[in-house]
Amino acid sequence: MQSVKSLWAHVQRDPLFMRRLNGWLTVFWVVMIPISIVMGWLSSVAYVSALSLWALVSGHWAAWQAARVEVKQEDDSKHDHGQETKKPSGRSTTAAKSATPAESSS
Repeated sequence: MQSVKSLWAHVQRDPLFMRRLNGWLTVFWVVMIPISIVMGWLSSVAYVSALSLWALVSGHWAAWQAARVEVKQEDDSKHDHGQETKKPSGRSTTAAKSATPAESSS
């Protein structure tokens, strides 16, 4: 079970793998559309339910991943601009901003 958790953690941190996985899954589902029509699977309640469940899960997964990226970007932006940093003691402190040439000339 530990190896599965480790693999899952690694996969989540690898944007190239996630992009490739989502790309191939998109191709798979695009190919499945005509196959589903020809095979008559669209009249199957079980197939449509499974397809709907997959759409729900993948949509929420994509939104979650996008939110994680936004939070990471916001944290990086705050860190880069020196707005707030954490001391090892856990207390917050405001870091001094460096003056840009435009600010220092006025």
